[in-house]
Amino acid sequence: MIYLDNAATTRPCREAAEAVAEAMTGTWGNPSAGHAPGREARAAMEKAREQVLKAMGPGSSRGSLIFTSGGTEADNLALFGGAKKQIHRGRHIISSKAEHEAVLKCLEELKGNGWTVTLLDPDASGRIPAEAVEEALQPDTVLVSLMLVNNETGGITDIPRVAAMLKERKSGALLHTDAVQAFLKLPWSPDRLGADLITLSSHKICGPKGAGALWCRSGLSLPPLLRGGGQEGGLRSGTEPMPAILGFGAAAAAVSGLGDRSARYAALSALVRRELPQALFIGDPEVCAGHILCVSFPGARGEVLQNWLDSKGICVSRGSACAKGRRSHVLEAMGLPGKVIDGALRISFGPESTEEEVREFCSVLREAVSRFFPGWKNDLFR
Repeated sequence: MIYLDNAATTRPCREAAEAVAEAMTGTWGNPSAGHAPGREARAAMEKAREQVLKAMGPGSSRGSLIFTSGGTEADNLALFGGAKKQIHRGRHIISSKAEHEAVLKCLEELKGNGWTVTLLDPDASGRIPAEAVEEALQPDTVLVSLMLVNNETGGITDIPRVAAMLKERKSGALLHTDAVQAFLKLPWSPDRLGADLITLSSHKICGPKGAGALWCRSGLSLPPLLRGGGQEGGLRSGTEPMPAILGFGAAAAAVSGLGDRSARYAALSALVRRELPQALFIGDPEVCAGHILCVSFPGARGEVLQNWLDSKGICVSRGSACAKGRRSHVLEAMGLPGKVIDGALRISFGPESTEEEVREFCSVLREAVSRFFPGWKNDLFR
């Protein structure tokens, strides 16, 4: 199998799998309990927290990490918690049309409950220009939520510039960024970003599903989504899912130990561009993360190409796994024609991706386009 859908999920690494097994068979105590098994579990959980914080880089210790069930819950906590925390300042929120559904659905509910929401248009690479955020800023803006790396195009929004602009304008708005597709894929840190709230996910970095986190800058206390026993500092009640959390920590330590892989991902992306010279690539490689590549064959059908690749043991997607067959709302927001959107595929690399796999993928994709859409044959491929 050639797996090129790492933006949807990643293969769990050995270290994460071992940590999950240990949590289920060894460190299985309730971390809130006062006896020895509970204390052992608490220590293991705090070690995992430190592993994730360390992987985040400089500035992470000047904030707190709240474990959640995944990126979706972390986004919900940031949006609903941030809006409620700031309600005394105003009810205006800035985000974009290219955000993950976990953000957009929260914004829909907030809008229905009296908040005013400004959704900005993405540029030709799926990024949100800082200038557009500044133009939308109002005195009663209380929250700005923008994805760091777009999950369909790889476009990198300049979050540090947005943070600096908010500071220059003396805005009281909180800045949240969904960094799920950026964590351990390209260099960044809380210090460099300047965000108040940062969303992470375990299964995007070779960890288990069922764990994520929201990083909150020091001094920022959000109202909780879940109420109960007061776990995670009262922000996320419920007995902690120890296997997922310990696997998350182990994965963060293991993948961060591989070093910066952004240059390698950029090289694989460039190889696809060379192997498919006549395809339409969506997004400028100069401003897009290398591990996500959106390619289109206008007039072809992406689902046909995807199914053919699947039959040959090659896994890619047509966009976000959460879209479930619908047209990409990101590509629609970018104003792309229907035939471009319908002919699009998303390729996303992971730590195990190789040049040989990329070349094989491109060869099979050329074959599929020629077989099912003869108008492309010979005219557009060498």
